[in-house]
Amino acid sequence: MAPPAFVKIPEGLKPAGVSGSQLLKIERQKASFDSREMAEYIHGKDWLDMQARLLEILENDPVFDKSSDFYLSRTDKFRRAMLKDKRLAQLTHEHNWGQTEVQVAEKLADLPGPFGLHKSMFLTTLYNQGDDEQRKAFWEPAKNYEIIGCYAQTELGHGSNVQGIETTATWVPETQEWEVNSPTLTSSKWWIGGLGRTADHAVVMAQLIIHGKSYGPHPLVVQIRDVKTREPLPGRTIGDIGPKAGYNTTDNGFLLFDHVRVPHFNLLARFSKVEPETGKYLPPPNSKLAYGTLTWVRANIVRDASSVLMRAVTVAIRYCAIRRQFADKDAPKFDEGGRPLETQVLDYTMVQIRLFPILAQAFAFHYTSQFMFDLYTRNQANIESGDLSLLADTHASSSGLKSLTTLYASDAIEVCRKACGGHGYSKSSGLPDFFADYLPQATWEGDSYMLSQQCTRYLFKTMRELKKDPSRVDDNLTKDYMMRYLDNRGEKASVKFSGDLYDPLFFMKAFGHRAAYLTEQALHLRDDAKRSWNSLLVELYKCSRAHSQYLIVRNFGMAIYKDEKLNSKPALRQIVQKIFLLFACHTMEQEGADFLASGYIDGAQFHLLGSKVQEIMAELRPNAIALVDSFAVPDYLLNSSLGRSDGNVYEALFDFAIREPLNSAKWNVDINDMQTTDFDSDLPRSKL
Repeated sequence: MAPPAFVKIPEGLKPAGVSGSQLLKIERQKASFDSREMAEYIHGKDWLDMQARLLEILENDPVFDKSSDFYLSRTDKFRRAMLKDKRLAQLTHEHNWGQTEVQVAEKLADLPGPFGLHKSMFLTTLYNQGDDEQRKAFWEPAKNYEIIGCYAQTELGHGSNVQGIETTATWVPETQEWEVNSPTLTSSKWWIGGLGRTADHAVVMAQLIIHGKSYGPHPLVVQIRDVKTREPLPGRTIGDIGPKAGYNTTDNGFLLFDHVRVPHFNLLARFSKVEPETGKYLPPPNSKLAYGTLTWVRANIVRDASSVLMRAVTVAIRYCAIRRQFADKDAPKFDEGGRPLETQVLDYTMVQIRLFPILAQAFAFHYTSQFMFDLYTRNQANIESGDLSLLADTHASSSGLKSLTTLYASDAIEVCRKACGGHGYSKSSGLPDFFADYLPQATWEGDSYMLSQQCTRYLFKTMRELKKDPSRVDDNLTKDYMMRYLDNRGEKASVKFSGDLYDPLFFMKAFGHRAAYLTEQALHLRDDAKRSWNSLLVELYKCSRAHSQYLIVRNFGMAIYKDEKLNSKPALRQIVQKIFLLFACHTMEQEGADFLASGYIDGAQFHLLGSKVQEIMAELRPNAIALVDSFAVPDYLLNSSLGRSDGNVYEALFDFAIREPLNSAKWNVDINDMQTTDFDSDLPRSKL
């Protein structure tokens, strides 16, 4: 329920000029395609129908009312998030929702809650890394919420460096148990979602020590609280880590163990095992199998980045189409009374160059998220049959793409906020809290810069293999572009460069050539010049970034070529091809130094890229509102005064302001009286 209005404003006042709703109506009439048809192409009709069905349930349930969210204290926010998670669990049971429906409902509710890690990493790890008996013992009660869990990997002193975590799990042969211990202050589990006040079980990543020898980090299930009383069990020191920049509706916690014993059975044993009678360690067939949960999470993060961009740019583009500032001196327009009309902010090219590439990124990430989940699914199926051929590629691609997409998406939200001018700074815009809540994506499960090293290690290994044995040919995108480069290092863009820009294959070759070039150059510094790994970190990041951008361009380009749904609708294909061209040209221009250094393009061709970007932005401008409409982001999810689909921006901003609880207090400004409020304040002093 919305907070009461504490201020009354004169009735009948309306915004000056053309109303926001009329402006958006005019904008929608300019489109060269049907936005509903585009929405069905992007999401699928069944998905849109499902979202509409879920939206009706959530909007009519008081537990999911968002109207007071921006006014609540952290404790009240957490209480609401707990109610939200409990109600979602009930609705899942009542309506027999599947995983997709739960994920969409969670996204619509848009309140990171204390059950978040339980529903994602805890359940996923139990299922993917537990054997059949462990699934029955832990996963089955967890999926029914009989136990609530979290995933305890990150520590106070170690995050990205999983191999460096300090928590130990030492084999006790006399009792066939594991003794879990936190030997240092920095070994405290830290940042663990749901741990602070909620979880009663944890999957704990700890250094496995058997007969004095360490076998690296392994997952164990450890009960940390009494399921009924919610009190911490002996030997566990647990708490919430305190307020954060965002994400304050989740109880990120800390956890210290004081020589806690758990049964042998609690070591998740699908891949690696320890014989209880002898303590003999039986390693997994591939060490990276232990990181299956992280790969799944990273695949989800890549998918979420697309929806994040869609949401942020919807707010910014709608608002910038309504907001007017200054008159165009070179092409003035006048209203019926002869007064100069101010220009729609979205008409300024300085605004377009900030927002339209983000719109294009949203499309590009959409196609790559499909690729990433297909790769992950195929890899999981292969693992089930004992085939590990896709494991390294899946791990590397998920690492590189997680790094790139989270940096793009977090930067994009802030760019969109700034493009909204002063009103973007208000929480009512929906963007400040959205930015703060999304920011952890760039650091959890590995800092997005350091994580890129995992991708580059794979690129180095692949390049070494191909140089040693060029005849090796596998069904592998990385080896494909590297072999093409090694066969023709001097390849250059054709003299018909401007015409080539309309061919997605040109960009696939260009981005592949650049990625292979950077990998070979960095590998030379490593292997031949004997440079230290640390001295090469900047080059390593560039390699991962280039490889990931190649994947994004390739996946987007292949949709232009082969997507039958797209190619059967000429109007959609035409606009999507323009969006592809904007994404590819703008990215190529931004990364121009690499393409020039590789020799693939020359200076004159580089300058043509900027001209093409300007040309495409002008062609996309009439379609901007229809394009963000096609993302089908409901107003309920946007929760934004600026991004409303009805365009009533100024009315919504005023409605937000008059409900500010601060307006109900009477303040004492007498500098000689240290009381801050008058005694007849409408707001009790205990509430201030």
